Amino acid sequence: MDKVTKTELDNVVVRFSGDSGDGMQLTGTLFSQLSAILGNEISTFPDFPSEIRAPQGTVGGVSGFQVHLGSSKIYTPGDDPDVLVVMNPAALKVNSTGIKKGGVIIFDADTFNKSGYEKAGFKTENPFEELGISETVQLIPAALSTLTQSSLADFGFENKIVLRSKNMFALGLICWLFNRPIDQAIHFLQTKFGKKPTILEANVKVLTDGFNYGNNLHLTVSTYFVERSHETPKGKYTSISGNKATAWGLIAAAQKSGLQLYLGSYPITPATDIMHELTARKDMGVKVVQAEDEIAGITSAIGASFAGCLAATNTSGPGLALKSEAIGLAVMAELPLVVIDVMRSGPSTGMPTKTEQTDLLQALYGRNGESPAVVMAAGTPDDCFHFAFMASKIALEHMTPVILLTDAFIGNGTSLWKLPTLAELPEIKPNIVKAGTEDYKVSDRDEVTKVRYWSFPGMEGFGHRNGGLEKDYNTGSISTDPINHEKMVNVREEKINNISKSLPDLKIEGDETADLLVIGWGGTHGHLMSAVNSLTKQNKKVAIAHFNYINPLPKNTVEVIQRYKKVVVCELNSGQFATFLRSKVPGVEFLQYNKVQGQPFTAHELEEHFISLLK
Repeated sequence: MDKVTKTELDNVVVRFSGDSGDGMQLTGTLFSQLSAILGNEISTFPDFPSEIRAPQGTVGGVSGFQVHLGSSKIYTPGDDPDVLVVMNPAALKVNSTGIKKGGVIIFDADTFNKSGYEKAGFKTENPFEELGISETVQLIPAALSTLTQSSLADFGFENKIVLRSKNMFALGLICWLFNRPIDQAIHFLQTKFGKKPTILEANVKVLTDGFNYGNNLHLTVSTYFVERSHETPKGKYTSISGNKATAWGLIAAAQKSGLQLYLGSYPITPATDIMHELTARKDMGVKVVQAEDEIAGITSAIGASFAGCLAATNTSGPGLALKSEAIGLAVMAELPLVVIDVMRSGPSTGMPTKTEQTDLLQALYGRNGESPAVVMAAGTPDDCFHFAFMASKIALEHMTPVILLTDAFIGNGTSLWKLPTLAELPEIKPNIVKAGTEDYKVSDRDEVTKVRYWSFPGMEGFGHRNGGLEKDYNTGSISTDPINHEKMVNVREEKINNISKSLPDLKIEGDETADLLVIGWGGTHGHLMSAVNSLTKQNKKVAIAHFNYINPLPKNTVEVIQRYKKVVVCELNSGQFATFLRSKVPGVEFLQYNKVQGQPFTAHELEEHFISLLK
């Protein structure tokens, strides 16, 4: 080819796709981390099957990782990729409908053969023509398998081991295409494989050879460059996943409150990474117990709370169901507890690696008796830190279980995150009983906030019993008196409702005089914001109200929503938040836009629906 030009882009979407064993998650992670270090805004979306290993080369085993990087604020991993890297025909088949017109497909030519076509279910030996994309995209064949074998010919590895490194050749090629220096990628590899020098050397060589292959052969007429973001405030940044941010938020809350952090957990997709991250933080005094089941995990956490710890448990939807009785115990005992639910597709075990927002009503109501608890939801991978911190603050200051909802999309996804200092974070003042309090009873509480005082073993003079049986309001003794029971039910409810006084007001983003108010909650924030911002630029009168605090709702919720003539609630379920809002906000017709496919919204589909509502 002639001389390659360099084209500057405001943002670009790249998707890596191949078999589950092709290392697509690692490749995408390294590329996104490299872009973050270079100052780009990033948002990622790992998407992989729940099977441990589907038959090689079949569509059921396709794993993908998408990264959206930009020179200005971005909210989502993007809808469709500008560049698609596919390791086999099955990956092409799964992703072919998403590639943008004029986009680039880089494919491993070695796997595009008769055997590969048959495994992927193609009927012809020209898959690009069969899919109708041969004329709409730029195709770049690269014999990734053969080139990797040549690169590592002198290492003496078995062929199976050699081919595991072809993802590094692809990464080197992409680094060339987007003018990414590979020295930082090499640094990441040194961190990952530092204890395996031969593996490290092999991966570095393949990465470098991939970069040089693109550079020497000039595979495209143009390479691309995305300028660093100048909108990002100064500070220290990192690329962080939602699950890791959640773990760090709990650690920060423990440090700020002066309490020891305890996690009682049981492994479950997609929440286990929180336990893994906290297990590695013994240096911060974190205690983690991997219990024999979900029930043991939460009940050990309740025990730790009774003993004076910041106690937490993490799970997903099926585990939240198992924990429901113990959450009721924490409600009755009025003990602080943080329950993190990284939601996934259900019911039952459903689609464990896919995302949904289908646990909301379970979090709100899925317990016996009148059992009020705080329910919150994080909106992006990076703000999982903030809301894990705030869930801990509310639990400790209001003596209540708090259920924090995230989901597989933001739990596994990553975004750019500015590291805060401990001094920047709000104070946490646990409602611990004051020394010298006379005649202390387990039921003693602040009569204004209705928050019970907290005492725990080792505090002289404050010995007491606590448990799941109803207590007399005045004495704390077990009581079956009907009038007292109703009073206690109302007090526990009032305590939760009072929390709304300390919550930030619900904010409207976009045009406050809009004809249409879009309502969302939790992990749909990015896609909703992208759609609303796009319509605003087209002079459409649209606004958005996004909820992170659900029970209780922000105190201005009713007043804000009632100002709008047309309101649509968008969620990845069949209408759970819309149902909840109907019980809280009178006189409003809540329209719904729902998706239950195990996949996040796309900004494009939301935009089209909002336009139809504005007509």
